[in-house]
Amino acid sequence: MIPELITQKYVNEISHAIIGYAIEVHKELDPCLLESIYEKCLTHLLQINGYTVLRQQTIPINFRGLNLDCGLRFDMLVNDLVIVELKTVESFVAINETQLLSYLKLLKKPKGILINFNCINIFKEGQKTFVTDHFRRLPIE
Repeated sequence: MIPELITQKYVNEISHAIIGYAIEVHKELDPCLLESIYEKCLTHLLQINGYTVLRQQTIPINFRGLNLDCGLRFDMLVNDLVIVELKTVESFVAINETQLLSYLKLLKKPKGILINFNCINIFKEGQKTFVTDHFRRLPIE
């Protein structure tokens, strides 16, 4: 259910749910599988629990009136508010964060989450959350 007025609290509830479902997927599957497998499993859990999920959508770029198709794609967009980028890497590197921050800026979304399934504990070391000015401008509650 999407409230009439989007708030920081609502966006935070979505991101909390995403991380919780990612932890469930992580507990059930080995950490060395392909990102696409985790993506499908996480999408399934989110959808059966009432969330809207878009996967692998192209990110449009407009440069001075020129619409460019540069092949940029986000992994997941949940409830049209939270971008989720999934990884199966030894550890996050700066380019992972930069990529997500660019997607957030281009799509004007309030929050993004990097999730690494190649870790021991997603909650402690396998996720990073980022907020944008769009998030900061939302009412708190």
